[in-house]
Amino acid sequence: MPPVLPALAGIRVISAGQILAAPFCATLLAEFGAEVIKVEPPRTGEANRGNLSFEQDNRGQKSVTLNLACDEGRALFRRLVDTADVLVENFRPGALEAWGLGPGTLRETNPGLVVVRISGFGQTGPYRDRAAFDRVALAFSGITAVTGYPDRPPVRPGYFIADYGAGIFAAFGALAALRARDHTGRGQDVDVALYEAVWRMSGTHAAGYGLTGRDRPRSGNYFPGVVPAEQFTTADGCELVINATTQRSFEKLCAAIGQPELVRDPRFTPRRNLLANHEAIHAIIRDWVARHTLAEAQAVLDRFGVPACRVYQVSDIVADDHYLARDQVITLDSPVYGPLLQPGIVPRLSETPGTVSGPAPALGAHNREVYCGLLGLTPQELEALSRRGVV
Repeated sequence: MPPVLPALAGIRVISAGQILAAPFCATLLAEFGAEVIKVEPPRTGEANRGNLSFEQDNRGQKSVTLNLACDEGRALFRRLVDTADVLVENFRPGALEAWGLGPGTLRETNPGLVVVRISGFGQTGPYRDRAAFDRVALAFSGITAVTGYPDRPPVRPGYFIADYGAGIFAAFGALAALRARDHTGRGQDVDVALYEAVWRMSGTHAAGYGLTGRDRPRSGNYFPGVVPAEQFTTADGCELVINATTQRSFEKLCAAIGQPELVRDPRFTPRRNLLANHEAIHAIIRDWVARHTLAEAQAVLDRFGVPACRVYQVSDIVADDHYLARDQVITLDSPVYGPLLQPGIVPRLSETPGTVSGPAPALGAHNREVYCGLLGLTPQELEALSRRGVV
């Protein structure tokens, strides 16, 4: 039986992205078998090179240097893109067009090219030219406004949700566009805005506003309408989240804390009463949790099938047997930092699982392989381009 090829074997991606969203998109594709060639400015590399996130979000890629500010560099870039299935970029909208490298121009010689374009506000609309990073996108998406406590200013979430969310949507868009190309033979653009990635994950906030005309206020760890679900402190000072918001899980929780009669308590049934008296039910649960250690509470809740988990720090994650069993903490040898802990591959495919082929590349490490092996330049031509600052 012939060996099983990776899911994206035969797909070539040119990544002209920098910082987080675009490199992350490209690396997701690389982890499932796409060949990803990262294009960076000569000598300096992209803006994020040297940071820890560069090492993680560019793993499994190849690196070539290329000066897009000169005519020779742009001509060489076009030759490179002519060999590709996908181009990923996150320049400001209009930058590619200003260089004469807009998607329509590139498809004159590569009609099947999929161009993934990631920007703060998208390629269209009145704000398309505004600058944005993750934090700005979070504010614009509405998530910052609802994060935190009502008596204090909004706070940012702890992860770079806009950047990484946009990278995921961009990778999905690239695959959808490639599938469409199977039917039409034509490439297309994939337009992803940082804020839209977060907005698309906002749940029913828009529907709620549309029905009531009111913005949802910040409410700390309590989410209106999701009861019981809160964070509680155990007897040994740990933070435990309990989320028992279906009727069946609520019944299990009441049994677990030794108060099955709460299911029939008029304060908590029917469900509208439970929602109205969320502070009362949370107080009862809080009292029970406070009388138990984390280990005791978790054991009881697990025995009754109640969804609950300690609030994990990274130190907990990297030592947790479940994370390790699912290969969600891996170690890559970085030439810059040495062994680096990183998250594993998501999702897990049963027949063609992803793999991390190597660490983030050194700047220009694949110039000869790509320019001579792929584009057919001679070593002498490559050296001359280097002397002129083109590569």
